[in-house]
Amino acid sequence: MSMYRQLWFAIIASMLLALTGSLLASLLTARVYLEQQLTMKNADNASALALSLGQQNPDAVMIELAVAALFDSGHYESIRVRDPNGKLLVERVAPPSEVGAPAWFVQLLPITPQPGEAKISSGWTQLGTVTLVSHSRFGYAGLWNSTIEMIAALFLASLTGGYLGNLILRRLRRPLQAVIDQATAITERRFVTIPLPDVPELRQLAIAMNFTVSRLKAIFDEEAVRLENLRREANCDPLTGLANRDFFMTELGLALENQDSIDGIVMLVRVPDLAAINRSMGRYVTDDLLCRFGKALVNELSNHNKGVAARLNGADFALLLPGQSNARAAAVSLHAAIAKATKAFFADQPAAYIAFARFHPGLEASAVMMQLAATLVLAETAGGDNLREGVLSADNHVAKSSQEWADMLRLGLHENWTRLGSFAVANFSGQLLHSEAPLRMKFVHDGEWVHAGHFLAIAERLHLTQGLDLAAVALGLAELRRNPQLVGLAVNLSALSVQLPQFRKSLIEQLRHHPAEAGRLWLEVPEAGALKHLNEFRTLCRELKRSQCKVGLEHFGRQFSQVGQFHDLGLDYIKVDTSFIRGVDSNSGNQAFLNGVCSIGHSIGLIVIAEGVTTEGEFEALKALGFDGATGPWVRFLDE
Repeated sequence: MSMYRQLWFAIIASMLLALTGSLLASLLTARVYLEQQLTMKNADNASALALSLGQQNPDAVMIELAVAALFDSGHYESIRVRDPNGKLLVERVAPPSEVGAPAWFVQLLPITPQPGEAKISSGWTQLGTVTLVSHSRFGYAGLWNSTIEMIAALFLASLTGGYLGNLILRRLRRPLQAVIDQATAITERRFVTIPLPDVPELRQLAIAMNFTVSRLKAIFDEEAVRLENLRREANCDPLTGLANRDFFMTELGLALENQDSIDGIVMLVRVPDLAAINRSMGRYVTDDLLCRFGKALVNELSNHNKGVAARLNGADFALLLPGQSNARAAAVSLHAAIAKATKAFFADQPAAYIAFARFHPGLEASAVMMQLAATLVLAETAGGDNLREGVLSADNHVAKSSQEWADMLRLGLHENWTRLGSFAVANFSGQLLHSEAPLRMKFVHDGEWVHAGHFLAIAERLHLTQGLDLAAVALGLAELRRNPQLVGLAVNLSALSVQLPQFRKSLIEQLRHHPAEAGRLWLEVPEAGALKHLNEFRTLCRELKRSQCKVGLEHFGRQFSQVGQFHDLGLDYIKVDTSFIRGVDSNSGNQAFLNGVCSIGHSIGLIVIAEGVTTEGEFEALKALGFDGATGPWVRFLDE
C-alpha cells in the first residue's frame, strides 16, 4: 500500500474516531442531563400537585378530578395517588405511543428518570401520597434531533478536515513524487536532478539525491573525457585532430567489404611544397597551414551525412564520403574551401592537389589507395588542372534519378517486398543475446533482395525512412510472434524517422498492440543520428520505456566526447562501432579506450556489444576487455 493511501487511511480513521468519540460523549452527557431534568421536573410537579390538593381538603372525587385534569395535558406517563395506608386511590397510566426516535436508539440510550413523589397534607393531617412520572418521549425526540444535528455538524467538520488534509497531502505528494520519479529514473539509467521542495524533510532528501546524481554525472563526465583522450591518441592525428592513417584505412576497408555498404567518393589531398614551406617559414607556420587544411576538410565533411576526414602523413590528407555520387563537384567544393582557408600561403600556385574517384563495394582498400596515389602524382606533375579523377574499376551500377528511387521504394513498400535479415548477437559463452535484423527490399517481383545499405542513404535524402522503419518494426514483431523461443530481435531505426512525431506515434501504437512481443524487441539508433536529434530521441526513449522494449545506440564511440548528453536517456545497451573493433587485439590504444567504455557502460547498467568482429583474436581480446557480447562474421550462435 502506498504511503499516500496509508496517510489517507490514517486521516479517515482519525476522523472516524474523533466523530464517534465526540458523538458518544455528547450523547451520554445529553442523556444524563435529560434524566436529571426529568427527575427534577417529576419532583416539582408532584410537589405542586400535592400542595394544590392539600390546600383544598379534597375528597376522593376531587382528587380524581384534579389528577385527571393534569394527566390529560399529555405530559405524563403515570400519576398515582395513595392514601396514608398505601391504598391506591387514583391511577392514570398513558398507553404506549411514538417517542419521536427509532426503537434501536431508545434501546441503546434509555432515559430512566426517577419518579417524583410528594405527601398530600392538610395542616398536620396527612391525606395521601402522589407519585408522578413525566413522559420521556420528548426527551428521546430532543436527544434524537440533537444527535442528527451533531452528526451533520461533525460530518461537515470531517469534510472540511479532509479537504485541508488533501491540500496538505497534495503539497507533500508533489515533491515526494518528484523524489520517487528521480529514484525510478536512476534505476532506469537516467540521471536527472529535481527542484528542491519546501518541505524540510523532503528538501534534505532531495539535496542528498541531487548530490548523488551530480556526483555520478561528474564521474561519468570525467571518465568520458579520459576515454575521449585515449580514443584520440589511438585514432587521431595529434596536430589536426583528424583521423590517422590506420583509422582511415579501417574505415575505407569497411566501406569496401561490407555487404551493406554503398557507393561513395574517396579523395587524396596533398599540400603543395610542404617541405619548402617548412624550411622557409618554420614549424609553427607549417603547423598552422596543416590545421587550416584539416578545418577545410572538416567543413566539407559537415556538408554530408557521414564520412571520414584523415591526415595520412606529413603532406597528405584523405576524405571518404560514403553515399555520394558526384565526385567532381565534391572535389571542386573541397578545393575552393581549401583555397579560401589557405589563401595567405598560396598566391601563384594551386592550394592543393586532389585525386578523387568513385568506389563501390568489392574493391581492395590497398589497391584503391595505390591507384589514387598514382592519380595524385599525375595531378602534381601533368600540369593544368590540379584536380584529377581516377577510375578504380568499371561501375556496373545504373545511376537512377531521385524520382526513380522514390518510385522504387514506394512500390517495394506498397507490395510488401520487404523482409528482415538475421545476424546473431551472442555473449562470449555462445548464448544468443538477440538476433540483429536489418531490412531487405526488392524492387521487382522476382528481383534480388537488396541490402539496406544500398538504399537507406537514398531513402534518407528522399525522407522515406519512416515507412521503411515502420515496416521493419512490423516484420520484427511478426517474427517474434511466430517464434516465441527467440530471446530478442533488434531493429535499426533511422534518426530521420525518430525526429518525426507521427512516426513516434505510429511506432508506439504498433508496440501497444503487441505487448508480449514488445518486451523482446530491441530498437537501436545510430549514435550520430541520436546526437543530431537528441530531444526527439529522448522523447522516444521515455515513450518506449512504457512498452518494456530495449533501446540502444549502434555505431557507438565516434563522438564519444558528447557521451555526457546521453545521461538521462535510460539506454539499455550500446554497440561499439566496427572501426574501434577491427584489429583491436594488436592495437593497445583502442584496447585502453574500449576497456574504459566497458567500465563506464557497466557502471550505469548498460550492455556493451562489439560490432563487426572478424577474427578469433578480436573475439578473445574483446572478451578480456569486458564486453558483454559481439556480432560479426566471427560470431556464431551455439545452439546448446
